Amino acid sequence: MTAPTTPSIEKYLGTSVRLLPQTDQLRALHTVIRDRDARREDFVHYSRRIIRMLIEAGMDLLPFEPHEVRTPTGAAYQGLRFASGLCGVTVVRAGESMEGELRAVCPGIRIGKILIQRDETTKEARLYYTALPADIAERHVLLLDPVMATGGTALSALRVLRDLGVPEENIVFVNFITVPEGIAAVCEQHPQVRIVTSAIEERLNENAWMLPGVGDFGDRYFGTDT
Repeated sequence: MTAPTTPSIEKYLGTSVRLLPQTDQLRALHTVIRDRDARREDFVHYSRRIIRMLIEAGMDLLPFEPHEVRTPTGAAYQGLRFASGLCGVTVVRAGESMEGELRAVCPGIRIGKILIQRDETTKEARLYYTALPADIAERHVLLLDPVMATGGTALSALRVLRDLGVPEENIVFVNFITVPEGIAAVCEQHPQVRIVTSAIEERLNENAWMLPGVGDFGDRYFGTDT
């Protein structure tokens, strides 16, 4: 059997996909969390540092509006503020690891939930539960899920948002780690959704695990790995 070809994603980089600058600092953080012998507290600490970078990068893609303030000297400063109508949506359970950093950046932000689980036999994503703001169609959405492998879960979550009337250009998918297969799947079906990620892995293996990867992110973050 011929192994599947890893898709080319060059046309998406810098447009649909924003990859964090691959600095030595980011590489050092990834080195800690990729270590299979890393202590859970180290995995969580360094993951949160990267997640904060991702949230900040995602916020840069949201709309701003002019806003003037007066400085302590009495002078006017022609500044900016976030346009109204922002919410976060986490893909349960791994996506909940990103909520704390979003709340730290945007205190009081509304956060919705989507529960999707992948069938370990068929590798297909199944939708089980949603709890979202009633006016989500009028909001800009930061969709939070740390891992995008085949893209099935992301596509299911995006389908939920689109069915509720959220324009895909209003969605920023904040993702910790992905592969070309997932990027191609999402960008081909939702070309106006923007993806922010910290790492693009080499490929998927025959079991749909990313290589070199980080293992099961949710289990390692929440301490339920076996």
